[in-house]
Amino acid sequence: MTLTRTELTPLTTRQQLTAGRLGRRLPQLVVGLAVYGISMAMMVRADLGLAPWDVLHVGLESRLPLTFGQVTMVVGAVVLLLWWPLRQWPGLGTVSNVVVIGLMSDAALSVLTTPGSLVGRLVLLLAGIVLNGVAGGLYIGSQFGAGPRDGLMTGLARRTPWSLRLVRTVIEVAVLGVGWLLGGTVGIGTVAYALLIGPVVQLVLPWVTVSLPSRPTR
Repeated sequence: MTLTRTELTPLTTRQQLTAGRLGRRLPQLVVGLAVYGISMAMMVRADLGLAPWDVLHVGLESRLPLTFGQVTMVVGAVVLLLWWPLRQWPGLGTVSNVVVIGLMSDAALSVLTTPGSLVGRLVLLLAGIVLNGVAGGLYIGSQFGAGPRDGLMTGLARRTPWSLRLVRTVIEVAVLGVGWLLGGTVGIGTVAYALLIGPVVQLVLPWVTVSLPSRPTR
């Protein structure tokens, strides 16, 4: 079966590595995850509110002797453990997500500072959201599997009678609430992220999804 540029295909871990076009897909995966980590740091430094999972990460960072990036890696690893009872298997992109995003967000945080004006912070926030959507499209489009958090949502939706939208909403509201109670940053950025990230990813994904030449072998 020939795939179009915009078609995503569910692949096993083996299929992800044997599906072809690794010379395009691997660099796209790494670039996407690296830029994703940078975009997270931009939103943190904007200090106007974060995505639900990052609210949790910042809240935990304030309570633990860990950096923001280290917290994202620990949380990602814990979420990945929850895949096991859901009978899901991580791909190369899933494991890379845990490591690369955490390292890059810490690297970016070490050089970025919070702008002195509100306008500057708003620009940094919006740029971070857009860049986050582009980066998400890049790593999803490389077809190396979902990140730990997205995989948890799809796995629960598949194993329960709940819709994916309901599962995503319940998880993100719970994560946001816990993060806020721990001291994570909630604000206009949280709302802006919720409104903008979906359309940005939807706009970018058709252009960056790597078409696979044929159905991968099992």
